[in-house]
Amino acid sequence: MERRTFLMGVASATVLAGAGDRVNLAIIGLGGRGLRHIQDYAKLSGCRIAAVCDIDAGRLERGQASVLSATGANPKAFSDLRKLYEDKAIDAVSIATCNHWHALATIWACQAGKDVYVEKPASHNIREGRRMVEAARKYNRMVQVGSQGRSLSHRREAIERLREGVIGRVYLAKGLCYKRRKSIGHKPDGPIPPGVDYDLWCGPAAKLPFNANRFHYNWHWFWNTGNGDIGNQGVHEMDFAVWGLGKDRLPATVVSTGGKYIYDDDQETPNTQFTVFDYGDCQLQFEVRGLLTGTESAVTADGEHYIGNIFLGSEGYMAVDVNGYRIFRGEKRELLSDIKYREAEKWDNLPHMQNFLDAVRSRKAETLNAGIEIGHRAAALCHMANISYRTGRKLQFDANREMFVADSDANGLLTRNYRSPFIVPEKV
Repeated sequence: MERRTFLMGVASATVLAGAGDRVNLAIIGLGGRGLRHIQDYAKLSGCRIAAVCDIDAGRLERGQASVLSATGANPKAFSDLRKLYEDKAIDAVSIATCNHWHALATIWACQAGKDVYVEKPASHNIREGRRMVEAARKYNRMVQVGSQGRSLSHRREAIERLREGVIGRVYLAKGLCYKRRKSIGHKPDGPIPPGVDYDLWCGPAAKLPFNANRFHYNWHWFWNTGNGDIGNQGVHEMDFAVWGLGKDRLPATVVSTGGKYIYDDDQETPNTQFTVFDYGDCQLQFEVRGLLTGTESAVTADGEHYIGNIFLGSEGYMAVDVNGYRIFRGEKRELLSDIKYREAEKWDNLPHMQNFLDAVRSRKAETLNAGIEIGHRAAALCHMANISYRTGRKLQFDANREMFVADSDANGLLTRNYRSPFIVPEKV
């Protein structure tokens, strides 16, 4: 039987019997983020971590041990997510794989009747993000993207203040991703590590010779598997910027410049990048710096990083970061509010994961704080920036068709050449 036919046949097989039932959950991808998923879900009473999955046997074993330690239960173990999706006892999956796997893992899960929590960025490219939205709608799945800032109380409060007009009419949002990144150096190609299914790890991406610098975590810095820091840490601030602007569509133009400065290493993506999006009535600016840098405005430090957002309005400005938010008003820029929040909330995933589990039970997608349409939009902004950077020019964008205007080079980067059988379909 064709895999697609099988998955569609079981698309509605895993519906929770009642609101009081626990969600049987599987964690896919057991690197640092996946292990964090285990620790966080283990704290929530509404779910049971029933399975773990990874292509690396060592990570799979550590993941099982982590679940056992955190919950006292030994989960099933899968090296291939396709086998996991055939397990009808699994209600939902939490995906913490590399970016290039996010879309296909989500689409297959939807087709198999699983609800999905997928880490940011939602997609590796714009076209597959739209397919994810379509899959969630077609199969009536709850799909939450891991933009946990949407569920943090101080960020939600800051948005409410903006909506109330505390700084007047907002004309510019600026996202800052000044996250210190050290050089990855150079490494030669080499043998595939024992216990690693490298073909499955590559999945939809081109299967290049194995190189440790393109593998665990450093895959972020290569176009084949990652999206640079604008699509890694930056997508959090990008999402918050567009949320603050109140825009539910993509902008008309984008221009992005920068480069990989200072370092001589294997990294492909820029470590310095500046992007401007034009919405007609307002602007979104975004900066990435991985090198030594200062900050700007009232964004505060988080260790050696400066990460946050600035909103400028007709009557003042607001700065928001992991430590809270500040509001300045009037010609004298007088401090109106300096709201600080507890240390534990800075990067807290629990409210966001709880919001996902609640939606799994209620079957109300509109209650998701970062549903797939929201996640797709934030990721698409990052992809638009990278496409402008890679083509080296300002681009016009048709938001209705999600295509660039009269630019075949840019439109060629809306999707990728997929490797069979790991193909994101045109119709889900």
